[in-house]
Amino acid sequence: MKLSTFTCNVALVWCSLALSASANPLYTKCIACHGAQGEKAALNKSLVIKEMSKEDFMKALKGYKDGSYGREQKAMMKPQVANLSDAQIEELASFIAKK
Repeated sequence: MKLSTFTCNVALVWCSLALSASANPLYTKCIACHGAQGEKAALNKSLVIKEMSKEDFMKALKGYKDGSYGREQKAMMKPQVANLSDAQIEELASFIAKK
């Protein structure tokens, strides 16, 4: 019985993580540094993205993409956003704004 309870708990945790990531597949590569809900300061240096407005978040991602935004995170973030379209950036910003 204990094994079944444990297995169910593991399954519930796994499903909740999968659902949070599948809510926006673009966000899955962000989770490791920014957290599942955008609650972490990446490397204890970045802003907490869930606290950013949609407009500020879009400005940051577009700036990382064109090299006009960021300090020490610029080198890490530029390749993360390089292949995102403006529509994908807006989709990510809308997703984060709802957190």
